[in-house]
Amino acid sequence: MAEVITIARPYADAVFKSAMASGTLSIWSDMLRLLAAITEDNRIKQLIDNPIVSAKQLKELFLDICGDRLNDKGRNLILLLIENNRVEILSHISILFEQLKAAHEGVLEAKIVSAFAISDNQLNQLVAGLERKFKRKIEVKVSVDPELIGGVKVEIGDEILDASVRGKLETMAIALKS
Repeated sequence: MAEVITIARPYADAVFKSAMASGTLSIWSDMLRLLAAITEDNRIKQLIDNPIVSAKQLKELFLDICGDRLNDKGRNLILLLIENNRVEILSHISILFEQLKAAHEGVLEAKIVSAFAISDNQLNQLVAGLERKFKRKIEVKVSVDPELIGGVKVEIGDEILDASVRGKLETMAIALKS
């Protein structure tokens, strides 16, 4: 995994710098998401991994699928990645690009896991509290995990705020064992 990230990072950095210079962050974001989605399709993965399929055929396939949704620089990127046998790292390039974009825009991504469905009002209050704490705009992805028993667990970057019943029980169990 670390090796793939190491390979993808220079591409993501270059795309981000180019997008910044041309003011096309959202356009690149859309193009990278599209390209990543294509490479994640199982049928396309089989073609990418197939030694019988030539680079020329892959290029034509990607360009046909994307049509006019890629600009010249987007087309150049996919052609370069195919030529260098790096097309499989596109999803990592997209993720790294989004992280650079979010950091530039002062946005943090938070993953909120709740034991039960959260109402819009509760979510708004939680997000407002997180934005005050981190002094940045927060974008959230919410999921439900009944194994938490109650409460919520919030992940922002490498920081975890665990206010779940399960987390408190685990902390208590550790304290009792020591």
